[in-house]
Amino acid sequence: MKVLSKTLAQLTKGETATITCFTDDLLALKLMEMGLIPGEKITLQHVAPLGCPYAFEVNGTLVSLRKSEAQLVQIS
Repeated sequence: MKVLSKTLAQLTKGETATITCFTDDLLALKLMEMGLIPGEKITLQHVAPLGCPYAFEVNGTLVSLRKSEAQLVQIS
């Protein structure tokens, strides 16, 4: 039985989750430099009116991601 993982793009406004891993190794370094580290709590703060970008709070910092980038971050 395959367990489906949830991504940052699936969070609802105000929802908090824990970052587990990234599905793109090339983007992972950029995201980690922005503070998205596996094990960190992350909260969706805002979504732009057209659905992209997203604003997440992680470790006291507001980080903006495109929807395509948010889909590459696995959470639990």
